[in-house]
Amino acid sequence: MPSRRGPFSRAVLAASVILDLDVDLGAAGVVLRGRPEIRVTWPECRTAVADAEPNSETGRTRLAHWLQLRRWLADHRPDQLAARARPFGVPAASPVHPGARWVRGRVLGGTLELGIGFIGLDPDAPDLVQPVAPEVLERAGIDAGHWWPNVAVYLERMGDAAADRLRRDPTAPLRPMGDCDVVTLLGSRALRAAIAQSAAGGMQSVAVPTRDRGWIDLSRIDPAFAATAAQLTRAEDRGFERPLLVTRDEVLLGRDGKGVLRAALDGRIVPRVEFRDVLYHPA
Repeated sequence: MPSRRGPFSRAVLAASVILDLDVDLGAAGVVLRGRPEIRVTWPECRTAVADAEPNSETGRTRLAHWLQLRRWLADHRPDQLAARARPFGVPAASPVHPGARWVRGRVLGGTLELGIGFIGLDPDAPDLVQPVAPEVLERAGIDAGHWWPNVAVYLERMGDAAADRLRRDPTAPLRPMGDCDVVTLLGSRALRAAIAQSAAGGMQSVAVPTRDRGWIDLSRIDPAFAATAAQLTRAEDRGFERPLLVTRDEVLLGRDGKGVLRAALDGRIVPRVEFRDVLYHPA
């Protein structure tokens, strides 16, 4: 028995218990029972845990997630997966970021990156959109790259609808639209333009601490709310830990939230903002 199998065997068994997966262990790897059966080699298990120890909490979580995605992907035909492909936005520094190869689009500012997710892979969460790393798709024999143009069009359609909603009620919180949560919707130029138009100078401060809510008028919320809400939210559901500056073309994260929050509370943009140069357009 190869020495590398030992730690992965324990991690796979732990994942099978947590996720109720039916698995067989062999010399070459793991077999996920079902129709069809899925063979996952030990080197693939190493890829799944990346730089984590297999039996650390991080390693077990990564491996369990990988195996679960392999099972869910195999349960759908390629045409069904194409129909389920959706846009998904993630903060560039998020611990749940699927990796550089996953990224299909970046919003100026280096804060928000976009790629492909799939809705309803989890039968217990039919409304959940989950990003899937390209390495997982490749091991499953799926080429999703050519689905991105349609996914990007869907994002702009949902962003346009969210912009209309914002214009009807400028004081309402930002909320999901269709299958796009608030973080993802910030990837839509139509919504960013509507947000920027609400501020003199074409640059608006926004708080998006969770994926399902955002606030434009920061003078109406506690200054510490955004940071606290983000820190108390699971990484999978977290938005941005600090307020953002949003223009028609850019989403920028403040290096420290004090300047942005103070500007919002005073109803102005601070004269000296400690950010990188940003692009903005007068309203």
